[in-house]
Amino acid sequence: MRVVIAPDSFKGSLTAGAVCAAIETGVRRALPDADVARVPMADGGEGTLDCVLGATGGREVTMTVTGPLGRPTPARYLLGRDAAYGVVELAAASGLPLVAPDEMDPLRADTTGTGELIADAISRGARDVLVCIGGSASTDGGTGLMRALGVRFEDADGVALPPGGAALARLARVDTDGVPEAVRRTRFRIACDVTNPLTGPAGAAAVFGPQKGATPDQVRQLDDALHRFGEVLAGQFGVRVHDLPGAGAAGGTCGGMVAVLGAEPVSGCELVADLVGLEAALTGADLVITGEGRLDRQSAGGKVVSLVARLARKNGTPAVALAGQIVPPVDELHDIGLTAAFSIADGPRTLASMTESAAHLLASAAEHTVRLRLA
Repeated sequence: MRVVIAPDSFKGSLTAGAVCAAIETGVRRALPDADVARVPMADGGEGTLDCVLGATGGREVTMTVTGPLGRPTPARYLLGRDAAYGVVELAAASGLPLVAPDEMDPLRADTTGTGELIADAISRGARDVLVCIGGSASTDGGTGLMRALGVRFEDADGVALPPGGAALARLARVDTDGVPEAVRRTRFRIACDVTNPLTGPAGAAAVFGPQKGATPDQVRQLDDALHRFGEVLAGQFGVRVHDLPGAGAAGGTCGGMVAVLGAEPVSGCELVADLVGLEAALTGADLVITGEGRLDRQSAGGKVVSLVARLARKNGTPAVALAGQIVPPVDELHDIGLTAAFSIADGPRTLASMTESAAHLLASAAEHTVRLRLA
């Protein structure tokens, strides 16, 4: 039996590579001689850099940048072979895990550190930069990122706005005169794993703001500020991003970069799948095991499990997802090719105990999945 293991990471618990290892342990308990192919995946968010590094090589660059609340923060990015391209994870410099739960500041948090990583990559010769924008702590429209690249955001008096999304309510003009020529010549691609628009009930503030500590009043404040941001961008750059699918990703970073920098949104899952050769790995497979920490309705919208399920169906291969938690309904995943989904939980557990035992639980679930396939 040929088994392809192609999961996302279990965020806060196991990397995608570690998930692969745990699942393979279980597969081999049931079938010691199985032909196993490990294909760690990512969706354009946290963990993408490691997947690309493993698939294409290059080198890591580590530096100290400005964290989401202004503190010095160590972060890393990937500089490709010959420094022709760079891969930057927003989460590494501006991610929510960098902010303690008791210090979340959704109105002020920003993406400056991510821009500093990008600027460093460009200074080393990169002219094609992939920005992976999942897991942000901010709702600043990517203004911190762009400020680090020389863009200036001004109020009606020509005064530069302070960091953070709330300040965008006073935005009157975007000044790009200070953007270096090297930045202007750079191709920016955005690995995006969501389809949320910039504003409105499904927008950046309404959907993701509460995860970043925003109260209902702050959600409304940030949504109004992003609407103002979108209006200024439309008037000045001729690009209306309010309803652009994915514009709300990473607190509106995608929308801001599209309008101001001419960035190109791409599917993070599809990009990673191409780089790691997922479709080729599925050739001749008898079973595909994928997974993520939480399987829910959002999993069908551009996440790893949905892509793996589609490719497995195209290949005529059963696909099974293992997850720490399954929140129904997940009918859409079955519709696009997922054969079955199983929670790895073996009974009532705290999040901490699930995290500690994730590898063991994954191995057990994988073992039983293969035994069922063999029956």
